[in-house]
Amino acid sequence: MVKQIKKIIKMISFRPFLIIVLLLTAILQFTMMLDNVRGITYDIQLTELAPETIRSAKTVEDTEKTELDKETAEQLIEPVYVLNEEIAEHRSTFVMTIFDIVLEVKKEIEKEDELPPAEQVALLRKSLKDIIDNHSSFSISDGQLMNLLNASSANIITTRDTLVTLVEESLVRPIRKEQLVSFRNEFESKIRQQYSIPEPLMSLAVLIGRVAIVETEILDEEKTAVAKQQAREAVEPTRILQGQIIVQEGEVITREVYRQLELLAMLDNKTSVKPIVGLVILIFLQMSFLYIIFERSKQDLSKKRNALLVTVIVYSIAIVMMKLISLIAINFELVLAFVYPSAMATMLVRLLADDRAASVVTLITAASAGIIFHEGYAAVLQMDAALYVLFGGFASLFFMRSVEKRSHILQSVAVVTVMNVLFIAFYLLMAQSGYGLREVSLYIAAGIISGLLSGALTMGLLPYFESAFGFLSTMRLIELSNPNHPLLRKVLTETPGTYHHSIMVANLAEAASEAIGADGLLARVGCYYHDVGKTRRPLFFIENQMGTNPHDSLPPENSAKIIIAHTTDGAELLRKHKMPQEIIDICLQHHGTSLLKFFLFKAKEEGQELDESVFRYPGPKPQTKEAAIISVADSVEAAVRSMQHPSAEKIQKLVQSIIQDRVQDGQFDECDISLKELKIIEDVLCETLNGTFHSRIEYPK
Repeated sequence: MVKQIKKIIKMISFRPFLIIVLLLTAILQFTMMLDNVRGITYDIQLTELAPETIRSAKTVEDTEKTELDKETAEQLIEPVYVLNEEIAEHRSTFVMTIFDIVLEVKKEIEKEDELPPAEQVALLRKSLKDIIDNHSSFSISDGQLMNLLNASSANIITTRDTLVTLVEESLVRPIRKEQLVSFRNEFESKIRQQYSIPEPLMSLAVLIGRVAIVETEILDEEKTAVAKQQAREAVEPTRILQGQIIVQEGEVITREVYRQLELLAMLDNKTSVKPIVGLVILIFLQMSFLYIIFERSKQDLSKKRNALLVTVIVYSIAIVMMKLISLIAINFELVLAFVYPSAMATMLVRLLADDRAASVVTLITAASAGIIFHEGYAAVLQMDAALYVLFGGFASLFFMRSVEKRSHILQSVAVVTVMNVLFIAFYLLMAQSGYGLREVSLYIAAGIISGLLSGALTMGLLPYFESAFGFLSTMRLIELSNPNHPLLRKVLTETPGTYHHSIMVANLAEAASEAIGADGLLARVGCYYHDVGKTRRPLFFIENQMGTNPHDSLPPENSAKIIIAHTTDGAELLRKHKMPQEIIDICLQHHGTSLLKFFLFKAKEEGQELDESVFRYPGPKPQTKEAAIISVADSVEAAVRSMQHPSAEKIQKLVQSIIQDRVQDGQFDECDISLKELKIIEDVLCETLNGTFHSRIEYPK
C-alpha cells in the first residue's frame, strides 16, 4: 500500500503536489482553529434570565451609544449670538432722518402760499416713502403726519433728540429676536414717561420708537455649527471593554443588554464572519511561506517531496497537540499553554529538513499557538503563548547547530528549558500577578516539562520519520558509523582486510567530499558498508587472503562473476538489515559499470574470446557526488596499497590515471560532478595518500 502511494506521488509533478499538500494542511488547520476564532455565543432571547455572568469577549465601540452621547452634547450647546454695536448708531440715525425729513418738508410748505393740508400730507408721505416701504410695521396715518406738520420745529427737534437718546441708550443692551416684544413694550413705557414730548406727537414717537428697536444680538449660525461640531468631537467614543460585565447571572436580558450582545456578535444568530475570514487570511499567509520555501528549494525532487511531507506532518502534529492542550486547559486556572513542547516542531524539521524550513515552521507554529491558546478576554492573539513558542523554537534552532551526537540534542533541550523558565518569569513579572509559591512552582514546572517534552518527542518521533520517509539524518548516520553495528562487526570479524580497506577509503572519501561541498559524513558511512557483500565469499578478495588464491583454479569468467557479485550481494544484505537507500545506492554504484580488466586480460591470455560485458559491473553508474568520490577513492586506495615503494610522484600519476580512466569510460556521466571538482578531488586524495604512505626511516637491527 505504501509503495503504491509513493508511486502515485511520484507521478505528480512537484508544484501541483506542493499545492495539494498545503491545501490539505490548510483545511486541517482551519478545522482545528475554527472554534477558537468564533468566540463565545449564547442562545438567549429578550426578557430571559442570563444563564451565567456574561462578559465582553472583545473591546468594541458602541456606535449607537456614542452617537446618542454626541447628540446630547450637541443639544447642550447654546446658540452663539454676536452683539452688533453699530446697530444703536444705525437706528438712532433712522430716527433722526425721519424728523429731519419732516423739518425739511415744513420749510418747503412755508415757502408755498396756502398749500392745502391734504397736499401737505401727501408731500410728507412722499418724502417718507422709502423709509415706510423698508419697514413693513411702520404704518403712519395721515392724522399723525398732520400732527407733525402742525407741530412747531422746536417741538419736533425736542421730540427727535429725546427719542434718539432713548434709542441709543436702549440699543447698547443685547437684544435677541425672541426678546423684541418685551423690549419694545418696555421702550414704549419709557417714551410715554418723557414729558418733553408733546402729547400730539406722543403716538407717533411711540410708533417710531417701536420700529427703531431691533435685535442687537444676531445668531451666528457658522460659529454655532462649529461649537456643536466641537462638542460632538469632544465626546469620547463609548466602548464596551474586553472583560466588561454585560449582564450578571440571573438578571433579565433587557433591550439594552440584548443590543450590546448583538453588537459583540455573542448571539448565536449574530455570529460574525469577520474572524473566520481573518483566520483564512492567516492560514493563507502561513501556507504561502511554506510554498515559497519549498518551491525555491534546490534539493533534488525526491528529497524535496520528503522534506515537504515531513514539515507539514510535524506542523499538523503540533496543531493537534496545541488543540488538545487548549481543550484540557479549560479545567485549569493556570495557563496550561506553557506545557506545550515549544521546540518540538522546530527540532524535528531542523533534523529532517533544513534550517530555513525550521525557521518558517517556528514562525507559523507560534502564530497558530496565539490563536489556539486564545483566551476569551485576550486580544486578537494570545501573545504570551505565541512568544513562548517563538522563543523556545528559535532557542533550539540557534543552539542545535551540530547534531553529531544524541548529547547535542540534550544540550539543546537544556537551553530550551532555561529559555522557557526565563520567559515564564518574564510573564509572571510583567503580569504583576499575585501568585503564591505554589502557583509559581507550577508555572516553572510547566516550563521544564515543555523543554523535556520537546527533546523526548523529538528523539522518539525521529526514528519513525526516518523509517517512513527513508531519511538519512545526521543522527542516523552517526548511529550507522558505530563499530558495534551488526554489519560492521560482521565485516570486521569475517573480512578484517576489507574492514581496514573500508576505513582507509572512508578517510579519503570524507576529505574529498568536504573539499567540494558534498556530504562528508554520508561518504564516510557509505564507505564503511560499500564492500559488505564481500562477507559472502571473503577469501575470494585479495585483502582477506592469507595463503593460496582460489582464483588461480577458476576460469576468468567465474572469477569475474564472484568479484562482480559483491555489489549486488552487499545491496541484498543491506536491504535485509533495512539500511537507508543512500547506503544501498553507494554499495551498488561504487564500481558503476567499470571493467574488471585483470580477469579480461587473463581470459585473453588464455585465448578465450568472451564478450566484454561479462567482465563489467552491472551498475548503475554513480548518481551522486558521494558515490562518484567513493568510486575513485576505492580504486585509488587499493592501487596505492599494491604499489611498491609509493612516492608522491607515483601516487599523483596513479590518481590522475584512475580519474581519467573513469571519465573516459563515462562512469561520471549520470552525476553532476564537474571537471573542476574532479581536480579538487585529485589534489585532496594525493595529499591524504602522501600523509598515509610517507617514507619512513629504517630502524637499525
